Amino acid sequence: MAGTSHGHTPAAWTGVTIAFIGFCIAGVFMVAANQPGFWAGIGVVFLGGVVGLAMRAAGLGMPKESAAMAQARAAAVQQQVENGAGTQVRPEAQGQAQAPQTQAV
Repeated sequence: MAGTSHGHTPAAWTGVTIAFIGFCIAGVFMVAANQPGFWAGIGVVFLGGVVGLAMRAAGLGMPKESAAMAQARAAAVQQQVENGAGTQVRPEAQGQAQAPQTQAV
């Protein structure tokens, strides 16, 4: 997931930050045994989700993947499968046979 920049958008950061603040509010009022405050905190959590979705709709989220990009990704995955399930060979190691390594017991 690190290579896809999943969630690194203003919409995601804002929505999660607002939801986290709502979670903290709800937690404080839960400990204080205050039901209206707790439900207000839960409302802020849902508000974070709505704000995140609204910002995404406004264009501040991840852009949709184009058909050309999806095709290129599928071709890259297919090439990795054909080359031995994603194992990479360094250019300087090609053509050199590696001696089997033994481990002392």
